[in-house]
Amino acid sequence: MSAAESFVAESPARRPRLFVALGLPPMAWLAVFFLVPMALPSALSFGQNVTLTRIAVTGSLANYAHTLQPLYLRILAKSLAIAAATTLVCVLAGFPTALAIAFAPARRKPWLLALIMLPFWTNLLVRTFALMAVLRPEGYLNKGLGVLWRLIRAPAAALGFAAPPFHPLALMNTDVAVLIGLVYVNLPFMVLPLYAALERMDRGLIEAAQDLGAPAPRVFARVILPLAMPGVASGVILTLIPALGSYLTPDLLGGPSSLMIANVIERQFHAADDWPFGAALSFVLILLTFVALAARGAMQSRRS
Repeated sequence: MSAAESFVAESPARRPRLFVALGLPPMAWLAVFFLVPMALPSALSFGQNVTLTRIAVTGSLANYAHTLQPLYLRILAKSLAIAAATTLVCVLAGFPTALAIAFAPARRKPWLLALIMLPFWTNLLVRTFALMAVLRPEGYLNKGLGVLWRLIRAPAAALGFAAPPFHPLALMNTDVAVLIGLVYVNLPFMVLPLYAALERMDRGLIEAAQDLGAPAPRVFARVILPLAMPGVASGVILTLIPALGSYLTPDLLGGPSSLMIANVIERQFHAADDWPFGAALSFVLILLTFVALAARGAMQSRRS
């Protein structure tokens, strides 16, 4: 056994100081840049505004009770619905994409993966403004649909059918635009875990099912899909949580009529100057995140 292998195989209990020294820097980083920033808004959520610049931490639960008002519950339910719809669309679009990449020739896989990761090379704000140029009434989508409508309308007019003029789709400042934007932003987070799960799949199981006469739909349902479920679960978590806490996309594509919970939190900190209530809403969102992670862990434990 080499020195490196013996070092890895050696029990941490025999060298506690070494492993404490190795673990201390990341633990300190976690404490300073995660636990402390989390503790500060946690304390604020139990406080109240005394003046415009002073907050008194009283230990009151009034801010959390305020989050249970029907207005905020509706916004939270709407945010959960949009995040769930985003995740569902990403699953439906990401699974065939990941499957195609996993079964593509080896020389093409790096290029296909590069196309999936290409959006990460551009700032999210730039991508959102580009999507606005596509979805607005005079944008590229409506221009393309207008050209297509004129191509269809000309033969119909020649045959004596009067087709109505094309009216641009009103997509901006709607929930549909928010959904399109969130799918566009989060789709790579679904494709990459699915691809990783499908790439590790034993292809011999697929060949065995085909040799036994199973049709392609049954091979997919009984072999491919169960083996890909860990990737689906990881992709759901990586998509659902960012979509639920998304702020920029609903703000630019949805407008005032399509607020999500993150936009309400931002307005509490900046417009309303109600930091305690904003902190309480933030921790409600964090609690939902922990619930999703706990559900993912429970599913993984049950599967194991």
